[in-house]
Amino acid sequence: MDARLNLFGNPLLGTFLKHLNSAGKVIGDSALPAATQELVKLRASQINGCGFCTDMHTKDAAKAGETSTRLNLVAVWREATVFTAAERAALELAEQGTRIADASGGVTDEAWANAAKYYDEEQLAALVSIIAIINTYNRLNVIVQQPAGDYQPGQFG
Repeated sequence: MDARLNLFGNPLLGTFLKHLNSAGKVIGDSALPAATQELVKLRASQINGCGFCTDMHTKDAAKAGETSTRLNLVAVWREATVFTAAERAALELAEQGTRIADASGGVTDEAWANAAKYYDEEQLAALVSIIAIINTYNRLNVIVQQPAGDYQPGQFG
């Protein structure tokens, strides 16, 4: 399977992705726990049906020490006992932030208040930003039908 557009060879997309990656680095360097970042990116990617990002973030999280049990249960986090209350709040915010079109009003006040119990303002800003960025990456990959399965951990830097 070949992608419809070469995300890595197209000059315009290359410039766009360079800036998007720079924004992602700001979040990566934030106080939001790295494990939470990967869980959020993985969950949004699952919801959006982005095989490339699901592959990437599963492998990156595993390389960083995330357990296969937790990775396998991200899609059903509500029924799983392996996530902290803070991670559950982040996953709920990620789901609601990803499914904005599915709910009138977008993210509920309850989901926001629950996340605010566990994350300070900087971490909330990072959480909102990472949800927005991963949704952008997901949409790029889904639109161009970027193939999944060949990603190697750390491949992009």
